[in-house]
Amino acid sequence: MTEPIFLRLIKLLLPASSSTLHVGGTLRLSGFGSRHTRYYSSTLRSLNEVEGQRKDVKWLTLPPFTPTVNGADLGKVLSDRRSEAKCGVGATSTTTALKWVLKCCPELPRSLVQKLFRLRQVRRESAAEENETIETQEHKHRLKRVTAKDTLNLGDRIFLPASVKETPQEKHECGITAAEVNFIQSLVLHKDPAILVLNKPPGLPVQVHRLDRDCTGILVMGRTQTSATALHSIFREKTFRASDDIGKKRRILQRRYLALVIGCPRRPKGFVSASLGKVVVNNGRSDRIAIIDNSSELSSQHAITEYRVIGSSPHGYSWLELSPLTGRKHQLRVHCAEVLGTPIVGDYRYGLQAHRRWKHFDVPDEEDSNGDEELPFGLNMNKGSISEKQPRLHLHCKHIVLPNVSQALQDVQSSSTHDLGNVESLEFVAPLPPYMQRSWNLTKS
Repeated sequence: MTEPIFLRLIKLLLPASSSTLHVGGTLRLSGFGSRHTRYYSSTLRSLNEVEGQRKDVKWLTLPPFTPTVNGADLGKVLSDRRSEAKCGVGATSTTTALKWVLKCCPELPRSLVQKLFRLRQVRRESAAEENETIETQEHKHRLKRVTAKDTLNLGDRIFLPASVKETPQEKHECGITAAEVNFIQSLVLHKDPAILVLNKPPGLPVQVHRLDRDCTGILVMGRTQTSATALHSIFREKTFRASDDIGKKRRILQRRYLALVIGCPRRPKGFVSASLGKVVVNNGRSDRIAIIDNSSELSSQHAITEYRVIGSSPHGYSWLELSPLTGRKHQLRVHCAEVLGTPIVGDYRYGLQAHRRWKHFDVPDEEDSNGDEELPFGLNMNKGSISEKQPRLHLHCKHIVLPNVSQALQDVQSSSTHDLGNVESLEFVAPLPPYMQRSWNLTKS
């Protein structure tokens, strides 16, 4: 699945009132392009004419500025679940006029909003004056020009020329077929005002809690800047405090992956604690992640993985349940290959030598009926099992438990004495892709 297709997928799942989506706090997609410039230019010309020729300008009134939840603080409290931290989530009590306009009007391009400020066509009404009883004409004179960097106080209102809402917008023809829409919708595991959870197919390039391109399974995305920041903070805090989670049966953030590996670990379960770092290979032409023996090196990152053998096959395979306590790049793949000595099937980057020695899994012709039916976007989820000469990566994020960010945001916004210790957890389970399910059936037969 190529990146342009991913953009189409994300735009389809966006809420109608938003033009951006934040994926794990790392990805932002804009819904506007340069092709609309001619419309914005004409709008600005009309605004200039109105400003110069009319005194009774009609204004578009934005909601009064209210404090926004600090997503980083929220993530820290949720990851700790400190019962005494009932008021530990901070709120931003000030913001700039530009940021507030962009937040209230996500459909307006940033370039247009910035030009409105440069042309001095944005007004502000101070909250201190809002409750005074005055005549309408006096009210108009009380509106003051505001710059993009001016700080707003709680209750301040911003006024834009009403003609901004009349800006023509070109209709988007995304060209997605009904079959593609149905397929995309079938990937959704959960959707609420704060997050979107998908069962990611292979080949989708993203950066969300280290879910690699060819890895499948649960993909958690923040639908707003605040929720994305909170998610990022939760994953980051659990990485920093990974050592505290060793031995705990129940953790605030739980991630379980299912992997098919070549060989079998010496012990049926345990912890892998080995620092990782980037090393240069092939005479500087490429790099890869490797175990760093000297953990004092600045480039190394401590990584901890809990593993458990859940099944083995006489054909030389083992199924492992992997629980990363930290979130490092290629952590599970490197720990399996270089520490446990059992590279993941289909991982040719860290298990190439094992795959060269690997014997093809012979399947009778009548059983080798994977099917050539392709899904939308050129996907074929039936191809890639161990019955193929070149199987796909067999690493699947099957199970995730994390705090209910949407509930936490509602609690913080609705009460000044919120207790986040009572926030419930959300649990998600993603079924195996067909090619991994086939490998599971073959190794269990």
